[in-house]
Amino acid sequence: MQNLKTHYHPEVQTLENKSVFTRLATRSIAVQGNSILLMYTQRYDDYSLPGGGLDLGEDKVDGMMRELSEETGAEEIRNIKPFGIYEEYRPWYKTGFDVQHMISYCYTCEINKELGESNLELYETKNGMKAVWINIHEAIKHNKETMATSDKKGMSIERETFLLTLIAENLK
Repeated sequence: MQNLKTHYHPEVQTLENKSVFTRLATRSIAVQGNSILLMYTQRYDDYSLPGGGLDLGEDKVDGMMRELSEETGAEEIRNIKPFGIYEEYRPWYKTGFDVQHMISYCYTCEINKELGESNLELYETKNGMKAVWINIHEAIKHNKETMATSDKKGMSIERETFLLTLIAENLK
């Protein structure tokens, strides 16, 4: 799978003498026309691709399908193809490590337009996450406005906006 981008958070100037924790994750790209299935998070006022961390030893495609189904209720996930890898280094605020090295494996797929019941984790529900079909260009515009004006934006919005822009370019 091709590397789409490697991003270093501004607080991570160097990895020298740093303890690094690696987290493997997947992101799902389900597009129908100009609409894309995204997760809207009220807490951060942003849109992101459905996805999350892989369980230890979990196959990447299996993990992508699990996360997509859990977060959105997506059904009949099919025609899965690799899109690319987004790699990032960001501060880690928990005991034991200085930096989180996140590797996100992104896949395109097809799903039914109608979604089943989601099974969000408690923190996702508390953050006001919900699955939405939205015009990809509206989502990009919204995220860019949030990046420019919000003091509550999360660390993932740069990754998500980069990926959405790349996906939109590939729709042409």
